[in-house]
Order: sequence, then structure tokens, then C-alpha cells
Amino acid sequence: MPATADTIHSLDHLDQLNQALESGAFIQVRRMLNSLPAPDVAHVIESSPPKTRAVIWRLIDIEREGEILPYLNDEIESQFLRNMDSEELLTITEGLEADDVADILQQLPDRVIREVLQLMDKQDRQRVEHVLSYPEDTAGGMMNTDAITVRAKTPLEVVLRYLRRHEELPEMTDNLIVVNRRDEYIGQLPLRKVLVSDPNITVREIMVTDVDAIPASMDDGEVATLFERNDWVSAPVIDEQGKLIGRITIDDVVDVIREDADHSLMSLAGLDEDEDTFAPVLQTAPRRAMWLGINLLTAFLASSVINMFEGTIDKVVALAILMPIVASMGGIAGTQTLTVVIRGMALGQVGSNNSGWLINKEFLVGIINGLCWSMIVAVAVTLWFDDTLIGMIIAGAMVINLVTAGLAGAVIPIALRRLNIDPALAGGVVLTTVTDVVGFMSFLGLATFFYM
Repeated sequence: MPATADTIHSLDHLDQLNQALESGAFIQVRRMLNSLPAPDVAHVIESSPPKTRAVIWRLIDIEREGEILPYLNDEIESQFLRNMDSEELLTITEGLEADDVADILQQLPDRVIREVLQLMDKQDRQRVEHVLSYPEDTAGGMMNTDAITVRAKTPLEVVLRYLRRHEELPEMTDNLIVVNRRDEYIGQLPLRKVLVSDPNITVREIMVTDVDAIPASMDDGEVATLFERNDWVSAPVIDEQGKLIGRITIDDVVDVIREDADHSLMSLAGLDEDEDTFAPVLQTAPRRAMWLGINLLTAFLASSVINMFEGTIDKVVALAILMPIVASMGGIAGTQTLTVVIRGMALGQVGSNNSGWLINKEFLVGIINGLCWSMIVAVAVTLWFDDTLIGMIIAGAMVINLVTAGLAGAVIPIALRRLNIDPALAGGVVLTTVTDVVGFMSFLGLATFFYM
């Protein structure tokens, strides 16, 4: 993929900083770091080895640390937070939005969270505690409490005067939220309408009432899907009684989408989505060892299947040469299906109402691809070994394995989700085992039947 301008820009910053650090020009590094936008500084930190990170962090002005922390992945953020006392934590969180403060505090032990909250003023503490009262992966955990509310009977002229009393509006304010006297959500007032409408009319006359608010308990993945489907910039959040408690903005939704994408990608390799590219060797090795061990057990299972047909392989040496073809084709076919189904699950497209149709579809795709490629492989193998029978055997095995792979790729993630097991994390291991075992069993079993 070609590098973007932003990527090149970030790499230039990284090269300049590394050169300055190597030459010991720390004053220059400090000046550069504190002139860069917070996301760029976070990128520089994440792209540096641990020892360099520590030096860079010490050179950042303390009042900028709070801006930078939300842009770091959770693992690196936690490393920096563990070395701070309550006073420093209070300083770096000052001025941040309630949701960002909550995200930072959730990385800390309960004792430290309580200490930092006690040091806050009453209003800030209430806002942060409100966000912390909801799980991190729900709408309540994502929301901010900076929503501007108006009443339906208020004239637009009064609304405009009220807005001008603010030094600035909260970021991403595209709508004002309309509530009643009990703070129950009624609708939204788009700012684009306020600016061009007659100031003598009331909010009720131009407010939008066909947009539902988001329940605080809604899963963050569902929230992201709603934002994507409706092209929202912000959305109100309500509690169980229908009262407005905050709003969610698109920047927080983008973070969720990115985290979900990282999770799906890394889980396919059995890794945590917060896996640090530059983590120390002794930290990285144990994390990867567990899934390597699981994979080794499944490999022994596949090898034991091969061992069952040792006599057949001794008689027909060509079988040993051709075995990887059957297993490989099944693995690729299964992975294709698995990826599509897991993606559909992430987008909320796969449910109990359509999973049967999806399984049937993958079954038919497996038959079509199996028949097509088995004929090609049969001809190639027959010409290669001058043996029509072995060509027919591998063709039959490929049909069996490709059909099995298609079915397994669709059924495994659906079954794992029903068992509350992450399909992205465990699906690949289970699928590989199934395609290897079925591939070897069908190929060597057919060979034994016809040759022995």
C-alpha cells in the first residue's frame, strides 16, 4: 500500500527526533515534541523502543501529558500511569473531557482512582463518576457529559443568546438536545436550522423528533454500527428512565471501530489487540508461547491421523508428496469463509435468522470450488505420476475437504459466539485442526481403500 502524506510526515518526525536523541540534543527534542499535535507525539512514542519512550516522556511538558495519553494504546498508557502519583494524575487530567478522564482512570487500581476523584472539585468528580458507573464497552462508558440542552417552547432568539454566553461550544456540537422539565429526551435541534430560521419561532417548530437516543447500556459495537449507518456526528445518551445523561461523538466511535479492527486482526494470530510492537522480548515471548502450544497440540493430532496410515504411505510414496495440497486447499477455503463470517458478525449482519442461509451458501460454494479444483488437480497429478487412480483419489479428497472447510468456516464462529467464546481468537485454531484432520483422513483413507 503506498504511503500517505500523514504517514510520511510522521516518519519524518520520528527520524528527526531519533537523530536529535542520538546526538544528545535534548533541548531540541523537547521543543519539537511540545510543538507537535498530541496524536503525532503519541505516534512517535508508540514507534520507539521502551528506553527511548522513557526519555521522550520525560521531555514532554506535564500539562501536555493529559492530551497525549488518550491517543496511546492501553498497554503503553498503563506503563506511564503506573509511575504517577495522585497529584500528578490530577494535573494531567485537568481540562480533559469526562470520558477521556474515565478512560485514563480505568487503567489504574481502585485505590488510586478513589484518591484522584477525592482531589477533584465536586462538579468534575460527579461527571467522571457518572461515566465510570457504566462498563467501558457500553454507550454510558463512551459518553461525555457536555451536552447543551434546550426546552421545546423556547424561542430561537433566546437559544441564540444562550449560545453566545458560552466562550466556546463543546467539540462536535452539531445538534442541541431538546429535553422536558424532567430532563427526558424529546428530540434534537440541528444548529444548521437554528442559524437560518426565523428567530421568533420556537424550538418545537423545527426540532427533529425521529432520531432515537442511545440507551446507556448499549454495546459499543452497536453504537458504532448506528453511527456508521446514519452518518451521525453526535448522538444523545439516555438512562433507563429516558433521561438525558450525555452524548457520544464521532471521535469516540472511530476509536471503537479501530479497536474492533485491531482486535479482529490480532486475534486471528492469537494476540491481544493492545500488543505493543516494541514490547520487550521477555514480555512478548510468553504471550505468544501459549497459542504456539495450543497449535502444537493440534499439529500432533493431525500427525496422529497420518500415522494411522503409515503402511499405505510406505507403499505409495506419492501420497506423502501430495498430502500438503489437500490440507492447504482446505485451510485456505475455510479461512476465506471464517473471515467473511467474522466480519459479518462484527457488522451485526449475522444472526439466528440468517445463519442457516449462510451455512447453506458456504456448503454450495464448497461443492462448486471442490468440483472445479479437484478436476484440475486430478489431471495434473495423473500426468505427474502417470497414475489415474491417485489422481481420482486426490480429487475425491479435495471435494470432501473443501466442502468441510466451507461448512466449518461458517459453523465454527457461530457456534463459538453462542458459547461466549471470541470467534476471532479461537476460530482459526479450531478451523485449522478440522481442515487438517479431515484432509488427511479423507486422502489417506481413500488411498488405503483403493491401494491396500
